[in-house]
Amino acid sequence: MKGTSVPLAERLRPSTLDEYLGQDHLVGRDAILRKAIEGGSIPSMILWGPPGVGKTTLASLISNRLMRPFYTLSAVSSGVKDVRWVIQKARESGGNAILFIDEIHRFSKSQQDSLLGAVEKGLLTLIGATTENPSFEVISPLLSRCQVYILKELEVDDLRNLISKGADMLSRDSGKDIELAETEALLRVSGGDARKLLNALELAVSSSAGPGVRITNELVLSVIQQNLALYDKSGEMHYDVISAFIKSVRGSDPNAAVYYLARMIEGGEDPKFIARRLVILASEDIGNANPNALLLAASCFEAVNMIGMPEGRIILSQCATYLAASPKSNKAYLAINKAQDLVRKTGDLPVPLAIRNAPAKLMNEAGYGKDYRYSHDFPGNFAFQEFMPDKVKGTLLYQPGDNPRENEMRQRLRALWKDKYEY
Repeated sequence: MKGTSVPLAERLRPSTLDEYLGQDHLVGRDAILRKAIEGGSIPSMILWGPPGVGKTTLASLISNRLMRPFYTLSAVSSGVKDVRWVIQKARESGGNAILFIDEIHRFSKSQQDSLLGAVEKGLLTLIGATTENPSFEVISPLLSRCQVYILKELEVDDLRNLISKGADMLSRDSGKDIELAETEALLRVSGGDARKLLNALELAVSSSAGPGVRITNELVLSVIQQNLALYDKSGEMHYDVISAFIKSVRGSDPNAAVYYLARMIEGGEDPKFIARRLVILASEDIGNANPNALLLAASCFEAVNMIGMPEGRIILSQCATYLAASPKSNKAYLAINKAQDLVRKTGDLPVPLAIRNAPAKLMNEAGYGKDYRYSHDFPGNFAFQEFMPDKVKGTLLYQPGDNPRENEMRQRLRALWKDKYEY
């Protein structure tokens, strides 16, 4: 291919806010962040969103617009020494510098602590980018000094627009006639990630040696399969692999689970990201079929956080294979979904008087707590009484699954409640 070796995603990076795709809630006309940028005064901020939605690009646009010294650090390769160097440079420039930290969730506590003083004094303005919930990954003192802006996945129309722009640029640079016959595969393999989308398009175009190329779903999938290592070598959040990992554990295949675990580890995935997904899965997909699964998964997260890598891989392997081999149930997950749906439909129904709190004499006189039957005063520590509001009483929300442990739970509940809940 003729032209530059600079990746297409970099060549298409917008130079103004008007060229920026998506995130209208933040940088559209009259949006809150755009007003701050155009006003020349921005707060320190955390940009939280999935890969490839424009976090780095937005930080660059902010820097260009404000014409202030701009420094970039990657949490993967930078340390406290690098942070201190930037702070010194900010001090020398009069305290108006901007520091962009990509993947700030990978910064250790000590690295984040080193930023506190400079951010608090206004010596520099911090822009951190993360794909992880900052409430979990950014220390509270630093988070309290930053405004969190949530970036959304790009809309399909934005992605199609990006495909057209990319095809036009590739056509100009290569001299090839590019026909966009089908784009569904491009959209699918990108997972909403603009960078992956443009990388896939560029690979598809470069795969053709002729004067023209017809982009079809078959061509895209074939090229991506052949160039998987190149396509995914950046080590970003591999949603395709994490999806296969979770589905393998859910599907009770420890062999596939540990294979995809190895893929993620070798690809440089954040081990805490993996461990956190296992904690969620232990409750969502195993639940009361084996309550020990949640305990092990939570312990796994703590141990990986404490031990780190490479030894953390052993802990992750133990947890993943245990969860994969465990009996499965999603009944607790379905129960809370049903309960939330019921609450949304019925609103704040009055709690039965018998189980209301009665800390004051007036409440006692009003009947709060009257006729409440204290379970431990009755045989088997159970007293038949109504706990649900009148309008929804008898509603079955939790239905135990068909596995040894939950079958035992069902039998007990049936014996206690008789035919009230149809267990």
